[in-house]
Amino acid sequence: MSETFVKNPSKNYLAAARRRRLRAALQTFCALLLTLIVVFPLYWMLISSLKSTDELLLSHPTFFPKELHFENYSAVFQKFPMGRFMFNSLIVTTACTIIQVITGVMAAYAFSKGQFAGRDLLFTLILGALMVPMQVTFIPTYIMVSRLGWMNTYIGLVLPEAVSAYFIFMLRQNFKAVDESYLDAARVDGMGRAGMIRNVLVPMCKPTVITVTVIAFINGWNSYFWPKMVTTDNAYRTVSIALKEILNAYAGNEIMNFNQIMAAALVCVIPVVGLFFFCQKYILTGFSKAAMK
Repeated sequence: MSETFVKNPSKNYLAAARRRRLRAALQTFCALLLTLIVVFPLYWMLISSLKSTDELLLSHPTFFPKELHFENYSAVFQKFPMGRFMFNSLIVTTACTIIQVITGVMAAYAFSKGQFAGRDLLFTLILGALMVPMQVTFIPTYIMVSRLGWMNTYIGLVLPEAVSAYFIFMLRQNFKAVDESYLDAARVDGMGRAGMIRNVLVPMCKPTVITVTVIAFINGWNSYFWPKMVTTDNAYRTVSIALKEILNAYAGNEIMNFNQIMAAALVCVIPVVGLFFFCQKYILTGFSKAAMK
């Protein structure tokens, strides 16, 4: 076989090149197919929000609106307090994100670089919290929030989500990968723990910190179960609850007005899609670095 390869180097080279091109073409096709599967629901949401009711009810669906009806968006904002819903989501999500990142960074430093009795045992308990579903802790948390008078308040929406065991785990894994010599140099320069976290660990683990921030924002924005339980007033409800309320409002009508429902859904999903689009490289890098150790 080796003699054949030596005798026909050009033929074997062309065959190898054809295999590489075929493999590249197959990979490109699979990537395009998967992209189409993922993006098509968003595209369908967009074109449906711009269609008229009559066009939506056609027996043969159209893949581009015959006429663009931007008034579907204004109708949603006129019929429902979408601005208030989005403001509530922004306040609650931003607060949850900031608190989860701060508590995650501080706990990750303690469990990765701190030296105290019971450190590994406490971290094991943190990991155990990952295996406990929210439905188990929901009732005692709900009773506590209700007795404290935090129903229909921002603090009742934010405080139960102040700590994430998963984020502590991710950041701890990344902090452990930072060599101790960097922290020793920071101590020589007179930095305290806060300075080392702020000026050494966080900049060196920037992709993971950004990943945790983005995931916390997305989780907070999409949260449905807990906001549904602790809010009964539209003044404190978030966009995830708003979509359900909008769907229920149209359910009794003769025409469901799916175009306006799609318009509301698109308005609610744009922030998280845009955030993921601009931060995707940090997310991929953060996940890979968190899994290294």
